[in-house]
Amino acid sequence: MQTRRFGQTGHMSTVAIFGAAAFWEISQPDADKVMEQVIEAGINHIDVAPSYGQAEQRVGPWMPRERNRFFLGCKTMERTRQGAWDEMQRSLKLLQTESFDLYQCHAITTMEELDAVTMKGGALEAFDEARQRGVIKHIGITGHGTDAPKIFLESLRRFDFASILFPLNFVQMGNPEYRRNTEELIAECKAKDVGTMVIKTITKGPWGERQHTANTWYEPFDKTDEIQRAVNFALSYDVTGLCTAGDTRILPLVLKACENFKPMDDADREELIHTGQQFEPLFK
Repeated sequence: MQTRRFGQTGHMSTVAIFGAAAFWEISQPDADKVMEQVIEAGINHIDVAPSYGQAEQRVGPWMPRERNRFFLGCKTMERTRQGAWDEMQRSLKLLQTESFDLYQCHAITTMEELDAVTMKGGALEAFDEARQRGVIKHIGITGHGTDAPKIFLESLRRFDFASILFPLNFVQMGNPEYRRNTEELIAECKAKDVGTMVIKTITKGPWGERQHTANTWYEPFDKTDEIQRAVNFALSYDVTGLCTAGDTRILPLVLKACENFKPMDDADREELIHTGQQFEPLFK
């Protein structure tokens, strides 16, 4: 599987980054089978969070043996220094590791939340202390929603984040403002050598009243050719990689699509964005 440099971290991350949200509710034996798939695919980067149900408990048993295999990124939704510090310690214990390669302010969806983590006494102070102690190596920020690219452009003015995680799919890119801000964000990240992870790459739209057929909070594309097109679209941008969808049934299809990735040229991307008008964007 192709690897790309994860910004200033210098890590060569696989273009498929295992999104451990797939372990929301799963037995350890079933999680072990998925971890074996992840290793077999050559994935070398994991993204996990306390808010992902059982994910930390299920990934943790693999870390004593496989820690050196993975660039390990974790997150917190705590906004204060003390809250972030305490949750970081819990995550270290559950994941059975002494340090994180990346620790992120998670789910920053408004300017007010960005203010909260960057102000005096905010979560970033805990991150800084942890980095000085060698508990974390790099600091990142994540979020979603229509304002995400705009918020992250502002975040880069305030702090030297090593990575950013945000949504990118061809349906959402049909929103002209979202597209403009996203393309500006990607260019700014390249200029500042910031690693970029994208999420929601195979999103078809919100579930609405339809029956849920996957363990994702959005309706995903679930056919091989659909997933391949969506993955080709996202990875044709200048991003590091995509976080795999939070469904263990769809995971092998996404991994295969990443292995078979073929770049799209500008014309092909424009055409796919145009076809996305038949779907409802996840974020209005």
